[in-house]
Amino acid sequence: MPDTWKKNITLFLISQTISMLGSALTQYAMIWYVTLTTQSGMMMTLSTLCTFLPQVFISLFAGVWADRYNRKVLIILADALVALSTLGLAIAFMSGYRELWLLFLVAGIRSVGTGIQVPTVNALIPQLTPEDKLMRINGINGTLQTFTMLVAPAVSGALLASSTVEAAFFVDVATAAIGISCFAAFVAVPRPIPAENGRDTVLTDLMIGVRYTLSHPFVRGMLIFYGVLMFLVSPAVFLTPLLIARDFADEIWHLTANELAYSAGATIGGFMISIWGSWKDRTKTIAVFTILYGLLSIALGLSPWFILFLVCIFCVGITVPFITTPFIVALQERVEEGMMGRVFSILQIIGTAAMPLGMVLFGPLADIVNIRILIVGTSVVTLFTAFLLRRSAMQSPS
Repeated sequence: MPDTWKKNITLFLISQTISMLGSALTQYAMIWYVTLTTQSGMMMTLSTLCTFLPQVFISLFAGVWADRYNRKVLIILADALVALSTLGLAIAFMSGYRELWLLFLVAGIRSVGTGIQVPTVNALIPQLTPEDKLMRINGINGTLQTFTMLVAPAVSGALLASSTVEAAFFVDVATAAIGISCFAAFVAVPRPIPAENGRDTVLTDLMIGVRYTLSHPFVRGMLIFYGVLMFLVSPAVFLTPLLIARDFADEIWHLTANELAYSAGATIGGFMISIWGSWKDRTKTIAVFTILYGLLSIALGLSPWFILFLVCIFCVGITVPFITTPFIVALQERVEEGMMGRVFSILQIIGTAAMPLGMVLFGPLADIVNIRILIVGTSVVTLFTAFLLRRSAMQSPS
């Protein structure tokens, strides 16, 4: 790999961070707008479905596109789609048209862009990075993402408190323009190793990717673990704002403090994993920190005071990079480059399907059952996913 890889990966990560800042800011603004205007578990479920289900559909094709076509162009087009849809929403809101169906529609369009971008970015990183640097680069990328998530809720909360929701939407458009320009102008992407059967149809290529994933014991076990985990964490991920609004206070600063506490913890965790690099056995790292995540989430669900709730969510945030970063790196190390896009698209499909499925069950239940019970119950079951992962890993050939 040429010596210019450091320059390329640095500029790539900077461009993605700038773009992601605006996207995260807008995502918080949209979630909080729905939360505070409806305080409804059903509306939160609809919002979640619109945010994730389109990713499932488009991810069926995004992985094949990432293995066939120029990954740089795909990422730029996906970013542009998200920005243009947000611009349309901002103009509609400024005109006084603030119907929820329009917000849900734009959330769906943004989801399509994300469904293309995420597997393509995960496939591009090992294309730009030497294999022995993947853990560090993914750790740095995770730290940048969580730092962005630390800044985004504060900025979003400040905008909502001092201005209007469409101000957050316009920031998203501006950051996307800057990120796209930086990536397009300054990042040189080497040609990938072409996948086999490059003349097959998209559907044929997709089925080749599915067969590869199902026939690879390690990859199959990792994806099963991921799907179960994403289903179980959906109440803690999506229902904590509703829990705060119901049990503590329905004010913007409470929601902002929640997101800041989590993102601060995740930023510290991402920095730690980028320095340490995890155990050589990636699944050991994932399993240990999945257990810690489950225990801390139980404490989160039982917290009677908001300050204790924030301490728990901060500690939960620390554990997450120790699960996600080794997980991504383990797949990047094991999967052939020509199959990388398809495997990560299948991962995207599983994750984006599992969370909405979780909310289909837990969202309506949140209007009947105390959210604390849902969080504690799913966290107890989460503890057992760690044992599922270790068992699968030990049965897989190295």
